[in-house]
Amino acid sequence: MRNAEIAAQIRELGVLYEIDGADRFRVLAYKEAAKTIQDSPVSVQQLSVDGRLTELPNVGKTMAQKIETLLETGSIPSADKLKQKFPASLVSVTRVPGLGAKKVRRLHDELGVSDLDSLRAAAEQGEIREMKGFGAKVEEKVLAQLETLSDEGDEAERRILSKVLPVAQELVEAIEAHPSSGKVAITGSARRWGETCKDIDLIATSDDPRALGKALAEHELVAQASSAGGKGTSVLTHTGVKVDLRITPEETFGNLLQHFTGSMEHNVQLRERALKRGLSVSEHGVTETEPKKGRKAKVYRYEDEADVYELLGLDYIEPELRQGRGEIEAAESGELPELVTVADMKGDLHSHTTLSDGRNSVDEMAQAARKRGYGYLAITDHSSSHGFGDHVTPQRLAKRIEEIAKWNDGGPKGFRLLSGSEVNVGTNGELDYSDELLSELDWVIASVHTSFGISEKAMTERVVAAIEHPLVDCIGHLTGRLLLRREPYAIDIERVVEAAAANGTMIEINGNPNRRDLNEGHARLAAEAGVMICCNTDAHGVDTLENMAYAVATARRAWLTKKQVANARVWRSFAPLRKRHNA
Repeated sequence: MRNAEIAAQIRELGVLYEIDGADRFRVLAYKEAAKTIQDSPVSVQQLSVDGRLTELPNVGKTMAQKIETLLETGSIPSADKLKQKFPASLVSVTRVPGLGAKKVRRLHDELGVSDLDSLRAAAEQGEIREMKGFGAKVEEKVLAQLETLSDEGDEAERRILSKVLPVAQELVEAIEAHPSSGKVAITGSARRWGETCKDIDLIATSDDPRALGKALAEHELVAQASSAGGKGTSVLTHTGVKVDLRITPEETFGNLLQHFTGSMEHNVQLRERALKRGLSVSEHGVTETEPKKGRKAKVYRYEDEADVYELLGLDYIEPELRQGRGEIEAAESGELPELVTVADMKGDLHSHTTLSDGRNSVDEMAQAARKRGYGYLAITDHSSSHGFGDHVTPQRLAKRIEEIAKWNDGGPKGFRLLSGSEVNVGTNGELDYSDELLSELDWVIASVHTSFGISEKAMTERVVAAIEHPLVDCIGHLTGRLLLRREPYAIDIERVVEAAAANGTMIEINGNPNRRDLNEGHARLAAEAGVMICCNTDAHGVDTLENMAYAVATARRAWLTKKQVANARVWRSFAPLRKRHNA
């Protein structure tokens, strides 16, 4: 049984317990265990055979026994018992945003809702609005959510990039280390740094393709594999990710790399351009479509993908830009931007410590930022009403300002900590702290963390009010989305961008790979309107400072140069960009 299948069973049991009213800590234990199993790079079934299940985080003795029973019998007795009380299909109803387990239990008990179809029927018949504590608005939202709810299978297939890219990189390293290996590369949406991935596409050259394919099939991350042939192989990892390895002669490595990097829209436009020039583009080469009479069609094969673009009269197009959004025209006219890079980043302006919900101290975060070559780091712990506990009172923030000043006095030259706050924006645009306290900070990033369900007009006015505040330097994770988990809340992006440009307020690209918010389209819109963009990590530990790569990837997909990214500047150039500097 694959890890994904085991995780699904444990996750389902957790939801059933929640519907049954179990203690929240028990429910959380099952959710955390399911996540651990899903993400485990090694076979959980093999760990069970070896008696090593409890080595997994969040898997104790009781959980291990349930997993062992599942693997031996195909089911979990406690889950079977709960399914006699509730239909298993009721679990799917909890996927509807806004319907937690308690509400789902009431819908089942009072209206007989057992699955998504019966939920829709109850809403369409006006039955939900009659329930105490629900009302017409909840019923309308249920119907709206059912229209947009993704198919569970599709959702399960796609994963955020940070769950896929490390697997791809580890497999590439293993393939490169094999004696028969030549060139190896990641292609597809992972190479384009898309927000989510469905599978992993790899290409390689080899003087022994069958041996290379066999080496991939035998890798410890691989759960099952097809037979390795002369052109590659397909495998499935323990986490359920499909991996396709294509092996090509070195002379067509560039053609294959260009083709499988995509995107589909980009390749369609490239093929259309090629046809107008009497050429046909494929992974096998670029072929003449109308050779001179009596002459065989010439095939252009390239080791370097840049040569494919040059043949078609184009400048080289970076993978992140290959979206079919004007990059071919820009490549033809020599107007492609010089994209910002991770190496350009001089600081990070959104991070958390143990003062709120972070995992590391101020000093630990500072030292980690220095190791990344940064000149500054803003410490922005949550304000007092962000809604999730671990908040910072005004008194504690005042003390933190003193602590950071002291750290800077004794700190290393060429690096500074900024005393900051991620201030929650109230429903009317109000901020948690007084202007007097905010004025003592070096940096304020304002974000929405609560009341996502208000109207688009109200949400827009809420955020604009924060933008217009003279002590708010930047807006954080503007749309509130969580990839594959929570849709953006309703907000007028154009109105927000207009206000930010008018008030000199920056907007961040949040590099948390679950967010990547702003998205590339909104980031490009904002930058073109003259809004300065910040590439931030929202780091809650020293390890997640690495998420700058995802923020910069989104900036690159948005066509941004380092001039458009505020924290691609050294401190002396960045500091005057803050509104408070000119107040």
